[in-house]
Amino acid sequence: MFIQTETTPNPNVLKFLPGRDVATAGVQEFLSIDAASVSPLAEALFQLEGVRGVFFGADYVSVTRHPDFDWTGIKAPVLAAIMDHFVSGAPLMRGEAPEAEGHAADDSEVVAEIKALLDSRVRPAVAQDGGDILFDTFDPETGVLSLRMRGACAGCPSSSATLKAGVEQMMKHYVPEVTRVEQVL
Repeated sequence: MFIQTETTPNPNVLKFLPGRDVATAGVQEFLSIDAASVSPLAEALFQLEGVRGVFFGADYVSVTRHPDFDWTGIKAPVLAAIMDHFVSGAPLMRGEAPEAEGHAADDSEVVAEIKALLDSRVRPAVAQDGGDILFDTFDPETGVLSLRMRGACAGCPSSSATLKAGVEQMMKHYVPEVTRVEQVL
């Protein structure tokens, strides 16, 4: 098995591509070993010194390192853990995966339009960088759209620029009710 690695705009995150499907039931993010207990792979990665976060995309695993650690010391053990997991044939998740964000029946027309735009244009683009963006809230009175960044996008130095120059401009263009986009931490 050959696993490719890609850098991301976030210097603390590397994207690992095992050449097969990873999160077929929807993306998953783990920010602690306790949260990772539902996934054998995430749990194994958190047991490595210097791993701070794990994100499963459709066909990749993004790993966030603690800033005090260098990739030269972490990359080989991360590759080994990912390879061992996929070679073993173990499932990605123990039991059922947590529910992925979806479209609620009670979403307003504007919120449904925002979510559709996120799903069709924004999320595929940020997935290429090893991350994800989720809808959080929309205030119809002020036009403020709040989004949550995950994976490589969370804590990325260029995430503010991505939100303002990319996502905010696109949302304002396609959904005139949106006046501003903010990141929820």
